[in-house]
Amino acid sequence: MGIWSYIVNKSKSSAVIVGLMLLCAYFSYFAIRGDRGLFKYMYLQEKVAEAEKLNNNYNRKKDELEQKVKLLSSNSLDLDLLDERARAVLNVIGDNEFIIIDDEDESDEELN
Repeated sequence: MGIWSYIVNKSKSSAVIVGLMLLCAYFSYFAIRGDRGLFKYMYLQEKVAEAEKLNNNYNRKKDELEQKVKLLSSNSLDLDLLDERARAVLNVIGDNEFIIIDDEDESDEELN
């Protein structure tokens, strides 16, 4: 009976140790790969960086448009800009004028 009780006691302590090891492995796995784990955190950091970059791009475009609107306001009217916008909207050109199309500006606008 002494050997049997020795084996039972050792198996109980081993089961506790194995259980604790499995519990640690479980929490470690989800701390790294879970929905709120390390990999998800790094993925979300990349998404935040992309969103900030996009936000900066939109802010830059907004500032450019605000500057154009400011130049077209009645207080500080830029006649060259007004002429340019009128010709673009009405699609007219003078007899002694020619148009140079800058494809680089159009491709930049399409990408963004």
